[in-house]
Amino acid sequence: MPHAPRDTSIRAARGDDFEAVTALLEKLGRAKVTDATREDCRAIFRQQGVDPNVHHMVAVNAEGEIVGFCSLHLAWIPDLYVRETARREGIGLAFLHEVERRAAARGCGAITLESGYQRAEAHHLYRRFGMRDAGRYFTKHLEPDESPTARS
Repeated sequence: MPHAPRDTSIRAARGDDFEAVTALLEKLGRAKVTDATREDCRAIFRQQGVDPNVHHMVAVNAEGEIVGFCSLHLAWIPDLYVRETARREGIGLAFLHEVERRAAARGCGAITLESGYQRAEAHHLYRRFGMRDAGRYFTKHLEPDESPTARS
């Protein structure tokens, strides 16, 4: 795979990567997987693993540890995270090059991702890769009893 840092490889995520990927996504800020949600989350992970429009990739270091995760949905990257101890080794850039390769092979005209304001180091990487800041993103987190169906 082009641009992969030495002693690290990027490969397709497998079903047995679920726990390691979940831990990385929680560090990114995704909701914590609990005993009550684990099987539903695992089912979504498995379903996305066979969806031809979704590519989940992991970065694996020389010790066999998963140190990064990148999710590609056609040409949208909802998740890209590299463990702090593995940053500045080229893993994020390797993910982006692989995303570009896969998106171009599918005929996509652009790659899009979203990133929190606090992730300045990641923003520097995205600009270095040739991406530009193209807008804002707003969100409102809901508690279970705040959902529209709960109010009806």
